[in-house]
Amino acid sequence: MAKAEKRARSVALYETILKLKDLDECCRFFDDLCTPTELRSLEQRFDVAVYLQQGLVYLDILEKTGASSATISRVRRSMLDNGAGGVMREVIARLGLREADENNEGQ
Repeated sequence: MAKAEKRARSVALYETILKLKDLDECCRFFDDLCTPTELRSLEQRFDVAVYLQQGLVYLDILEKTGASSATISRVRRSMLDNGAGGVMREVIARLGLREADENNEGQ
């Protein structure tokens, strides 16, 4: 597949995500699109990013999320290098750290 074709397909996915109307529809969309393992992995990486932004250390993040030190390191490196798109910190900040904490209680 040509590189341009891959780009167009990716853009279509993200444009579709932007059109989801609410949280329930978003959850159902990702349930349809991803396997449970893929979803858990994405959710875990996001949780790691939130905890890193809150200033937690690796051992605390490992305990809270069960993520490997390699995953935590990869997410940290991505955040420090502004990732591929450079928006992770910005999006987490938009949530507000208090809300992010509440979403991760019980994990």
